Amino acid sequence: MKHSIQLRRVLLGAAAVLMMEHGAVVWAQNNTTELAPVAGSRPPLGSLLPPPADAGKKAPWVDEQASVDVSQGEVATLMQLIHDAQIVEMRTTYNGSYGASLFFYPPDMTWYMALFQDKRFWRVIRSQDEMRAEAIYADFARQTERLADVEIRRTQLEAQKANIERFIALSEDRARRLQADLDVARSQQAKVDARQSQMQADAVALRTEKARAQAQLQDLQREVQMLQRATEAGLPGVQK
Repeated sequence: MKHSIQLRRVLLGAAAVLMMEHGAVVWAQNNTTELAPVAGSRPPLGSLLPPPADAGKKAPWVDEQASVDVSQGEVATLMQLIHDAQIVEMRTTYNGSYGASLFFYPPDMTWYMALFQDKRFWRVIRSQDEMRAEAIYADFARQTERLADVEIRRTQLEAQKANIERFIALSEDRARRLQADLDVARSQQAKVDARQSQMQADAVALRTEKARAQAQLQDLQREVQMLQRATEAGLPGVQK
């Protein structure tokens, strides 16, 4: 009888413990939404989250054709957790249009590592090992750096090309202005040269006419003197 009472007490104690554990689990499930901050609260990822009113709609970053393929995979699971604000975004790395994120799901202590491009997840790994999660996230981050290298260099080359083209346009405009000034200068120089040539020709003609007029004047002066002497011939005091 004594053993029966002790057994009954043990069973009652075990039942009480199970009820307390069950209550704790129910409380955790009911309060997960309040405890877990909205995943992707940073602008790049947060902008991907659909508004609460659209909970029944497809997440905007899911491709139409891919939605069926990933509906049962980790990608769909992670997107649903983000949509329901049940997961915490711990780290995110961006390189160009590529990115890697580390998420934590508190209820079952699960880590999610995601690799995405152009705001679309294409690889998601789940693990309850924190060290493994950090290692995978670090590897994903290195992948984004490598994947974005060409993209970043392309962006730089595009900027350099645009800058060169801007300088080309400025140089062409400067060349057009200089050419216009040179054309004006050449046209004016041609006019000046023509005027100089005309002035020189006029000067030569004037010198010739002057010489001819001078000779004519001298002839007239000699003729006047001869006529003067002839008119005064025989008069006293006339010098011969």
